[in-house]
Amino acid sequence: MAQAKSPARAWIGTIVFLFMAPGVVAGLIPWLVTGWRGHDWGSTAWFVVPLSWVAIAAGVVFLLHAFALFALHRGTPAPIAPTETLVVTGVYRFVRNPMYLAVLSIILGQALLFASWGLVIYAVIALTAVVAFVKGYEEPTLTETYGEQYLAYRRNVPGWWPRLTPWQR
Repeated sequence: MAQAKSPARAWIGTIVFLFMAPGVVAGLIPWLVTGWRGHDWGSTAWFVVPLSWVAIAAGVVFLLHAFALFALHRGTPAPIAPTETLVVTGVYRFVRNPMYLAVLSIILGQALLFASWGLVIYAVIALTAVVAFVKGYEEPTLTETYGEQYLAYRRNVPGWWPRLTPWQR
């Protein structure tokens, strides 16, 4: 696997992957499904619309934070240019799969904002695909690459439901 050797290459690769993967999954496809056409929530808009935007904004913030951690570790989230060290800082101290959860939050926030059952179904399909990818590729690859360090991390940090306190390694 290619390593992003310089900080500049790591940042460029990370940004390109951000647009190629989550940009398509949480941006382009939801737009194709909904056209990003608003929904008239009537008297419940005061609650539903802000809740939708909170889910979207939280997803974006956590996604950007997680992506930045990879660039700071001189790699990218892309499997073809990983970091040389296991990323277990920042949001990764609370949950092993913050990027996938962030993307899911963005999709579900849009599903609520646009009142789209199509996006809810898409979110379920995306989650199923992601879990299969994590179980079939990511976890075995990380175990092979980082050995006991990853196994200890996996024992202490949940994959899908965040811890309330950060893991202290």
